[in-house]
Order: sequence, then C-alpha cells, then structure tokens
Amino acid sequence: MNATSVDEEFNPSVHVYEPHKVGLPPLRPYFKALWERREFAAEMSRTGIRAANTNTFFGQVWLVLNPLLLAAVYYLLVDIIAGGAAKDDAGARFAHMCGGLFVFYYFSSAMLSGAASVVGGGKLLMNMSFPRMLLPLAALRTAFFRFLPTMVVYLGIHLVTGQKWHWAMLLAPVFLICLTVFAAGMGMIFGALQVYFRDTTSFLPYFVRIWLYLSPVLWYADQAPAKFKGFIQYNPLYSLIGGWTDLLVRGDVPELKMWLGAGFWAVVAGVIGSLFFMSREREFVVRL
Repeated sequence: MNATSVDEEFNPSVHVYEPHKVGLPPLRPYFKALWERREFAAEMSRTGIRAANTNTFFGQVWLVLNPLLLAAVYYLLVDIIAGGAAKDDAGARFAHMCGGLFVFYYFSSAMLSGAASVVGGGKLLMNMSFPRMLLPLAALRTAFFRFLPTMVVYLGIHLVTGQKWHWAMLLAPVFLICLTVFAAGMGMIFGALQVYFRDTTSFLPYFVRIWLYLSPVLWYADQAPAKFKGFIQYNPLYSLIGGWTDLLVRGDVPELKMWLGAGFWAVVAGVIGSLFFMSREREFVVRL
C-alpha cells in the first residue's frame, strides 16, 4: 500500500473553533440529546431532593406544613377578620385555599428553582457538555415530587371539610399539566435572564407574592374582586389555577374560556421559554 492510499484512509477528528454567535442550535439533534440524557436530569433531581431532606419524615412534613399554615393564616385574615364567608361556607373556603396554595407553591417552587438552576450549576456547565435545558427541567421534576405529598394531605382536608366528590375531579390533572408546562417555560426564561442579570432571583419572590394575591387562591375564580375584573383574564394563573380549584375543590367543570386560556398560556410559555433558553445557552459558560 503506497503512502497516498494510507493518507486517504486516515480520517482524523477535526475540531473547528468558530466565533460564538447567539442563535438556536439544530433542534432535532438537541432534543435527541435531551432525551438521551433524561436519566442525568432525573439523578440531579434526586440529588436535590436528598439535599433538601425531602426523603425524610420531617422534611415531608414541612413541605405540607408550610403551605398549610399559610392557608390557616389567610383563612384567618379573609374569613374571620374581614368576615369574608358565612359559617356554612367556612370549610369550603379553607379547602379552596389549601388546594390553591398547594398548587401555587408547586408553581412558584418550580419557577424559582428553575430561575436559579443555571447559575447554580455553573461548575457543572464548565466541566460537562450537555443540553443546558436539563437544569431547569431537573428543577421542575424536583418541585413536582415535593408537590405530591401535599395532594395526599389535600384529599384528607377535602374529606374532613365535607366537600363533594365528583367525577369532574378526574379532569383536574389537565390543568396541572398545563401549569407544569407554564412553570417550565417561566423557569427557562428567568433561568436565562439570571445569567445576565444576577439580581433576578432577588426580585422574583416579591413578584411571586404579588402574583399570589392576583390569582384565584384567596378568592374563587368566579368571584374575582371588582377592581380586578377589568384585567384578570390577562393573568395566566387565573385560568390555570382557577380551573384547577374549580375541578378539584368544587367539582365544577370550568367554562370553555378557562380551558382555552390554560392551554394558550401553557403553549405560549413553553414555546417562548424553550426557544429563548436554547438561543442563549451557548453563551452561558462565558457569562458565568
């Protein structure tokens, strides 16, 4: 074999370094890599759960006790001090607050932990090559598994307060899925912004608290305060949490606009969040 044929058969790996530019990566290979590394995200989530002592008895008790105590505080403020409900409606209102607060804290936990996931995983980004979207998705998984014990407690509250059991309750997971997609999208948006503006996670808790008061958690979706009715439909959580509580707590099938609103906000946040995150993620390492 002559030298020419040997050279032609030799195919070394060639690495070409080009100037960085922001833009979307090839989507099909990206999502293929994302799927292939799903166990990596699951292990990151399990590590986070263990670090937060969620697997321990007292860790799970606190997950439930925190929003339950807040529900009791808000019930005291709204129903006793303000005289917001009749005595025969007290149990229904407390169940509504618990169901709404449990799912709201799931959403806020997923969004806040997703917002902090990229900066918090800085060392991992610098030492490993993987789709960066795994970080907010792992945070979402952690929030979901921390949310599940609260549902067991809610069903007990539903029973104790004498709320009705209805087949419509089986439809509530539809709104939970939409809320999960919405939380994932918001977590990606704020996770990318946190790389550029490090004060984002300092501002978010105040934003979340205001969002809580503007959402149908302390009040029923069909009983929105008069001052909110002009713009309440533009609040994504109005349809997402309003539909959830109507089905789970009251057993009422929401109006069509609630279903359409929940699906719309889930798709918008999911698409915009993922595209924005992917378009910026190749710049994360040099910004950290």
